[in-house]
Amino acid sequence: MKPEGQDKMESLLTQIKTLAASADDAGRKKIIQSLQELCYEIEMPQDSMQRIIYLNLQLPLIRIGLDLKLFDILGESKDPMTVDQLAVKTGAAPTLLGRILRYLASIGTIKETAKDTFAANNTTQTLTIPGVQSGVYHNFDSLGPAFQALPDFLAETNYQDITDVTNTPLQKAWNTHLPAFLWMQTKPANHAHFNRFMTAHHMGMPVWLDVYPIEEKIQNLGGDQPVFVDVGGGVGHQSVLLRERLPLTRVGNKVILQDLPATLQHAIQHDGVERVAHDFFQPQVVKGARIYYMRNIIHDYPDEKAVIILKNIAAVLGPDSLVLIDDMVLPNLNVHLHATQLDMTMMTSLAAMERTTDQWHALIEKADLKINRIYSYTTSLRDSIIECALA
Repeated sequence: MKPEGQDKMESLLTQIKTLAASADDAGRKKIIQSLQELCYEIEMPQDSMQRIIYLNLQLPLIRIGLDLKLFDILGESKDPMTVDQLAVKTGAAPTLLGRILRYLASIGTIKETAKDTFAANNTTQTLTIPGVQSGVYHNFDSLGPAFQALPDFLAETNYQDITDVTNTPLQKAWNTHLPAFLWMQTKPANHAHFNRFMTAHHMGMPVWLDVYPIEEKIQNLGGDQPVFVDVGGGVGHQSVLLRERLPLTRVGNKVILQDLPATLQHAIQHDGVERVAHDFFQPQVVKGARIYYMRNIIHDYPDEKAVIILKNIAAVLGPDSLVLIDDMVLPNLNVHLHATQLDMTMMTSLAAMERTTDQWHALIEKADLKINRIYSYTTSLRDSIIECALA
């Protein structure tokens, strides 16, 4: 006989699953957030204590699961597997492995189907994706020590804003004076995990061209006017995306990828994209282009350095030029967890920040620019195109 109220709860859960299955991304995230808020509201102090004080146990155990390839093994298996079977596959002692598996099941990363028997679930399959796996290693191996150093760092600096890229909790944790990106290059394995994680960070999400009216914005180009300058564009993913969206037969003007020479050596080869070595802290070398685009550049820097980057572009804008900043624009109220945790990460490792709408307006004004409009294209992170022009 079922406990009183269980039928009602199962009916409610079925309704929620049905609702989520038919919802768009924003609706689905709203359901998740509402359920999480409900969980917090009905917790007793003992529940809250257990949830909070053991949070720092999850990532190391998931990393151990990755080291043992547990998620890959279970993800590939058609049937549930016993502890003994997994011990043979991994080489781990059965008793130790059983304890690890029970913990991983208790936090929802795998499913316990019977005594000492486990199977993959939705989260397991996510943890088989190489970029997601690298995200675990990056956040545990590289950022973990910096997060641990954050409380003491803030106490030692009297809880002032972190604005020096060579003096953050990351430098304290790793005993280095190098900025985070340069430090990471001294650790090839860490750097490789970071790069793989970045490729997966926005997987399955909309892209900026889904909301930004690019065709409208590039009408009436001058004969030799560059159409698009991808400032600090890395290996060129966004430049190639634009060229694929706007084939050469439609746009004869140049698409230019800019980054440091060492980065451009690894750039994607595309006939429609010209590569130009450039440091965005130096004066911009391409004048009067229609669009200057920066993806996830400004959020890497505190205001002082961000203004330098933006002013270097403002100095070469023509009368019809636009600056597109592709970054997160946090709402001034009720920021999503996905965004706040990234903001803390930027602060801890880069002396940088994810900015609210008001903070973006203040920054853009310092660079002698104005915001025409903000086009948001993701839900929880609020990735957006901030369209700017000369003030």
